[in-house]
Amino acid sequence: MAHEGSSKVVSGRQNGRPTLEEVAALAGVGRGTVSRVINGSPRVSEQARAAVARAVAELGYVPNQAARALAGNRTDAVALVIPETEARVFSEPYFLDLIRGVSAELAEADKQLLLTLVRTETERRRFEDYLAAQRVDGVLLASVHGDDPLPDRIVKLGLPVVMNGRRSEAEPVDYVDSDNIGAGRAAVAHLVGRGRSRIATISGPLDMYVARARLGGYRAGLAEAGIKPDESLVATADFTEEGGRRAMRELLDRAPGLDAVFAGSDVMAAGARGVLREAGRRVPEDVALVGVDDSVVARLMDPPLTSVRQPIEEMGRTMTRLLLQQIAEGSGVGGAPGQGVGEGPSRVLPTELVVRDSS
Repeated sequence: MAHEGSSKVVSGRQNGRPTLEEVAALAGVGRGTVSRVINGSPRVSEQARAAVARAVAELGYVPNQAARALAGNRTDAVALVIPETEARVFSEPYFLDLIRGVSAELAEADKQLLLTLVRTETERRRFEDYLAAQRVDGVLLASVHGDDPLPDRIVKLGLPVVMNGRRSEAEPVDYVDSDNIGAGRAAVAHLVGRGRSRIATISGPLDMYVARARLGGYRAGLAEAGIKPDESLVATADFTEEGGRRAMRELLDRAPGLDAVFAGSDVMAAGARGVLREAGRRVPEDVALVGVDDSVVARLMDPPLTSVRQPIEEMGRTMTRLLLQQIAEGSGVGGAPGQGVGEGPSRVLPTELVVRDSS
């Protein structure tokens, strides 16, 4: 890129190709606005559209992205980004079901799926460079932690992006989530209905909104049942089986009289089940157990696990449809949360308690 103030920038003829940033600077708008104008998005003011058109003409700018759009030919590729290890992604039913839903929807749309695991800052920067080269039409993000800057950086690149879940209650980036607060409330209400009163919980990592929401639902359920909260009955883990085992040991040490456990995932519930067995606690006679996801893990446990079902594969399909809609419109972020596809950018899908022998 030529230095700011260079006559070569003003004339629009550098030694290399004029860049999107130069168009944005000359037009006095953001890079995302230029991208939306080039893609024909209706979400741009006429004033901004005219400014971009003048800048494009003055710079002699014909970007690759515009050439693809004019020819009706995009990359036909969508990236699904999961910031987890290979071992976890390919061993946990949640991610496999999510990938299945995304893959099925993309196949129906004749799009390619690029699965990317981003675990370090170096990998994140490398992926951002990949996106900046316009090698995908949009991005799906899963398992995002509260301090992850990647969603906002993707938005700044002008690319459509949809998240599986959200970083906070006030998430500005489009997302598809499940009713995690309702999941915790339903689990506790069920356990109270079974006559349990010393109900513990194993939470996921609290830098993730999904874990905070399920913990909030647990606390709301206790309040609705008139049960005084007891922080000794709350343990934090990491959505893994080993994390569930560690948390269950911690709970038994602190509160040996507990008679029920709500685990924030089926996988953590499986870890808790192993520790309860080692401790001589019968499930459900001594300790009732409830998980979340209603995955194959729940159905294969001994006894089969009561679990709050979230429609994981449907979440994958829904977020993919929403992203494809954004790509077709040439749009990025906007709208109000809690609405369905075609009505707004974000959606919260219902959960359902599936009762089995563990409770």
